[in-house]
Amino acid sequence: MSADIKGGINIAMKVPTHQYAATVAFYRDVVGLKPFEAKAPAIGFELGPNRLWIDEAPNYSQAEVWLELFTPDHADALGHLEKNGAVRCDAVEDLGAGFRGGWIMNPANIVHMVREPDAW
Repeated sequence: MSADIKGGINIAMKVPTHQYAATVAFYRDVVGLKPFEAKAPAIGFELGPNRLWIDEAPNYSQAEVWLELFTPDHADALGHLEKNGAVRCDAVEDLGAGFRGGWIMNPANIVHMVREPDAW
């Protein structure tokens, strides 16, 4: 492998509106995870060393899980991933001009944000 890629700390769950409130209540009230709202309107939960973000996704028919990968050089890592079959999908969510990262999908169509750790 030529690119330096590591697992990130963020997991995003994109949840349709009709399931959103019940999903948030499940993690908060049933599982008992500690919530935080650092990036409202998304609601986050402490999930061990990770952060689970529950995002309302009005146009979705079913939930999706998105993962994060860290790299010191996003251009190198994204190029490496593309050369090895990952599909770029930057249109899934706008990261803003100048963001040092991008979106890819793995062969099972799971979305991954590939970014430099200090990109935000």
